[in-house]
Amino acid sequence: MKSNLWTRIFISTLVVVAGAAFAVHKEIQAEVKDMESAKNSRYEEATFAGGCFWCMQPPFDSLSGVVETVVGYSGGTEENPTYEQVWQGKTGHAEAIKVIYDPAKTNYETLLETFWINIDPTQVDGQFADRGRHYRTAIFYHDNSQKEKALLSKKKLDESGKFKKPVVTSVEKFVSFYRAEEYHQKYYEKNPIHYGNYKIGSGRAGFIERTWGKQGLQCHGEPLGLT
Repeated sequence: MKSNLWTRIFISTLVVVAGAAFAVHKEIQAEVKDMESAKNSRYEEATFAGGCFWCMQPPFDSLSGVVETVVGYSGGTEENPTYEQVWQGKTGHAEAIKVIYDPAKTNYETLLETFWINIDPTQVDGQFADRGRHYRTAIFYHDNSQKEKALLSKKKLDESGKFKKPVVTSVEKFVSFYRAEEYHQKYYEKNPIHYGNYKIGSGRAGFIERTWGKQGLQCHGEPLGLT
């Protein structure tokens, strides 16, 4: 009898201790979540489509104030599209990049300039050697402020005389973004040789250097006055 009594007391104590530990754990989790939310609330997002997303990640990753970049698909109707579906033009999506940045360290105007420098904004049927609507260029604005800045920068670029043909990059309301498969993320780091050959072979690297010079290829330096 005494043995059973002590067993019951021991089990009851364990239950109480486990319950208290679980409550503390949940409280700590809630505090961490609150801290992360407070931290993330400082950051803002921007979304761009600039043709092959492999080539759009390095220039944004090199910018001071950019917290994270993710490549994926935006501007279409299909939910959770795969690369194969997008590549075959079945979803309406464009290859895109999501840029998370700290507005205390950089601004949307800088992101816009980086975007313009790394694309051919006059090409209607894709980007460089890549053809198809899924390689179109677009700025997906998240709010009215981004929309106004995007339209203004497009207008300035169009009127700058930089290009003989009109700027055809679309400015569209952001609806959704779907992360691409993991092997596409940071492709320039995972496969640097193939990435470098592709950027040159597609015609992108040569176009950027002819249009913007070495500064464009480096994707940093003095503002170019596009925003």
